[in-house]
Amino acid sequence: MTQSIRETENCNAREGRVRWAPVKSIWFNCHLLTALIGGYMTVDWTVIGLFVVSSGITLCLGHSLGMHRRLIHVSYDCPRWLEYLFVYLGVVVGMAGPLGMMWQHDLRDWAQRQARCHAYLRHGSPLWRDAWWQLNCDLELDDPPQFAPRKAVADDRFYDFLERSWMWQQLPWVLLLYSIGGWSWIIWGVCARVSVSLTGHWFIGYLAHNRGPRRWHVLGAAVQGHNVPLAGLLTMGESWHNNHHAFPGTARLGLYRGETDPGWWVLCLLDRLGLVWSIRLPEDLPPRPELYNMTRSGVGLQQ
Repeated sequence: MTQSIRETENCNAREGRVRWAPVKSIWFNCHLLTALIGGYMTVDWTVIGLFVVSSGITLCLGHSLGMHRRLIHVSYDCPRWLEYLFVYLGVVVGMAGPLGMMWQHDLRDWAQRQARCHAYLRHGSPLWRDAWWQLNCDLELDDPPQFAPRKAVADDRFYDFLERSWMWQQLPWVLLLYSIGGWSWIIWGVCARVSVSLTGHWFIGYLAHNRGPRRWHVLGAAVQGHNVPLAGLLTMGESWHNNHHAFPGTARLGLYRGETDPGWWVLCLLDRLGLVWSIRLPEDLPPRPELYNMTRSGVGLQQ
C-alpha cells in the first residue's frame, strides 16, 4: 500500500522533531502575501475565472489524477505521455516534485497505519499549530524508514528533472500569463492558485484525519480517515478520505451514492476515449482482514 516505503530494523513513526523549513515557508508565504495584497488590488471577473479554471485543471488532472491516483497508487494505466502531462500539471500545483510528493504521501500513509505515530504525521495538533507545522515546517524522524520508489519512477529522467526544478516550473506560466494579462494574471493564475491549493490541501487533510463521517475502520491504525462531504466537488473527489483509507489503490474515491468525484468522471471519459485502461476498483484489490465495515451488524471484517 505504501509502495515507496521500506521498513528498516529500528525505524519508527513516533520519535522526531518538527523544524522550520526556510525554503518551504518562504515559498508558501510569498505566494500567500502576494495573493492577499495583490489579489485585493486587481480583482475582477476575468482573473477570478482564470483562477477557477487554472486551479481546476491543475488540481484535477495534475494533483488528483496525475500525482495521487496514477504516480503514487498506480490505480489505472495510461500512455507514458499522458502520465507525464498529468504529473507535470501536478508539479505546477506547487506542493513538491514527483519524488517529493511520493515520499510525503507514503511516509504519512505508512505512519498512520502504525499503532502510534508523531502528531505531525497524524494532524494531531490544534488547528493553528498544525497549520504552522504543515505549511512551514518539516518533520525529522529519528529513525525514518527508507524511501525506495519503484524503478520506473526513480530512474526516469523527466521525473528527475521535475524534482530538481519543481519550483521553477511556475516560471513559464508567469511569462505566458504576463504576456496575456499583465501582473493581475500572474497574481491570480500563479500566486493565488498556489497559495489556495496548498492551504486547501492542508485544511482538508486536517479535517479528514480528525472529524467527519466514516463507514470503514482500519483495525490497529493510529489514524482513521474521515470523509469531508462538503468538499467532494472542490477537491476533485479527494475528500472522500475514509474510502481512501479503506481502499488506497482504487481509482474511484467517491464510492457511494451522492459522493461527488470529478476525478472519477474524467477517468471515465478518458476510458471511453481509450486513453486509460486497467482501472482498479475496490473489488480488484487484495482483501484486508484489518478492515472493519462499521455499517454492518454482527461480523464487521471485510469478507
